[in-house]
Amino acid sequence: MNNTHNNKNNGSFSRRDFLKVGALSGVMMGSGSLLKSCSSGNGRAHPGDARNIIFMVSDGMSTGTLTAADHMLRRQYGRTSNWISLYEQKLVSRGLMDMTSGSSIVTDSAAAACSWGCGHRLVNGRVNMTEDEQALKPILRIFKDAGKATGLATTTTITHATPAGFSANVMVRGQEATIAEQYLDREYDVLLGGGNRFFDPEHREDNRDLYGEFAQKGYRVVRKKNDLMPFDGDDKLLGIFYDGHVPYTLDHINTEEYSRNIPTLAEMTEKAINRLSRNPNGFILQVEGGRVDHAAHSNDAAGLIYDQIAFDDAIGKVLAFAANRNDTLVIITTDHGNANPGLSGVGSGYGESEPRFDRISEFRHTNNWVLSQLDENSTTGQIRDRVEYATKIEIRRDEAEILRKAIVGEYENLHRMMSRPNAVTGQILANYLAFNWIGTSHTSDYVELAALGPGSDRIGPFTRNTDLFHLMVEMAGVEAYTEPVDQEA
Repeated sequence: MNNTHNNKNNGSFSRRDFLKVGALSGVMMGSGSLLKSCSSGNGRAHPGDARNIIFMVSDGMSTGTLTAADHMLRRQYGRTSNWISLYEQKLVSRGLMDMTSGSSIVTDSAAAACSWGCGHRLVNGRVNMTEDEQALKPILRIFKDAGKATGLATTTTITHATPAGFSANVMVRGQEATIAEQYLDREYDVLLGGGNRFFDPEHREDNRDLYGEFAQKGYRVVRKKNDLMPFDGDDKLLGIFYDGHVPYTLDHINTEEYSRNIPTLAEMTEKAINRLSRNPNGFILQVEGGRVDHAAHSNDAAGLIYDQIAFDDAIGKVLAFAANRNDTLVIITTDHGNANPGLSGVGSGYGESEPRFDRISEFRHTNNWVLSQLDENSTTGQIRDRVEYATKIEIRRDEAEILRKAIVGEYENLHRMMSRPNAVTGQILANYLAFNWIGTSHTSDYVELAALGPGSDRIGPFTRNTDLFHLMVEMAGVEAYTEPVDQEA
């Protein structure tokens, strides 16, 4: 998904333009012939056959999210998502995966990522640390010790739970400043995402200038898209593009400053692959569409769908690299469901479902954008105006009044977790979109798992999350480097 257009904050940029540009990443899918050499139907792979591993995570993606993004692409541009196209053409091994953590059948993102990143089911909130504070060697360190290149690309802070699960060791996932320091010490090759506040001395409590320290270790440090896109060197690469998480895709494509300065996940992914693939021993790359999860927490239909599409465009970049190769294992999955969204049947014969769903394609901004400038002093009229600008939907006065009460803490839904302003906004818009939610938190759903390339033949209809760690280290031939290490090493 390349932003070659002129984005304007007045809403003149068409979502169809976004979908059209994104469609370019799916052109290579064609009849599927380019990828057939990577499918699981050509015999059993052997340990060491996977020179490269690309692990892709749409964080917090319920099945309804995958479905809605595919519906949007089909209805608004007449193309299938890359992910579903892999299913249609039978190019991948596909199954369900049990993401149970060490403390709950409902996992958080840290425990989920660590199940893949170290091969153990850990307590929610831990990052590659056992309950007795033993550090478990994360998979990026394993691959680095084996002489392979290592990288992370995400739309969250680069130090967030999912990338950290492949790379760091902390007792509490929120220790992101410490995780940034570990990245410096461990010298992973490519780090792309958000999280300026964990690197900038003006924001760090200890006033350390991690940007300067990374540069002293030979990193090319980039802060804007225009600095990233020309990069074509052998330097290690640190790209931090926002203070916190990277803005939602829908806000990104309708805010000129964002589209000018912040790369898309697809662009980060392509740059990461270009750099990592220079290593003759191969590489491992984790790619995370992290804001899919955040949009689900916020019951934000448009935010959810457009970030899922942005993740799907990153899939397109990965498939373009993997085409006609027999040395790259690609794993595409999610760490857990979240809020279980979905399009519901409304109207006679459910005939109103499609036109209501189509209204999402006209949205300019996310729920987060709507609420960012509303406070306890906002009137119902101001609320209605802001919602209408962002969504082109004129909500009713009584609905705006309920949202006003939610903002000031005076509203309580019978399902109490649905009382917060984001959830109330999502429920109000569900009346107009037929797109509904069951809550605002993670779910215990078994998740989608797809894989192609050497080792994908070993994935069956049902997988335990920790099995993927063992699959990756075996297929990459790096098992000899998995020994436990000291936390500080």
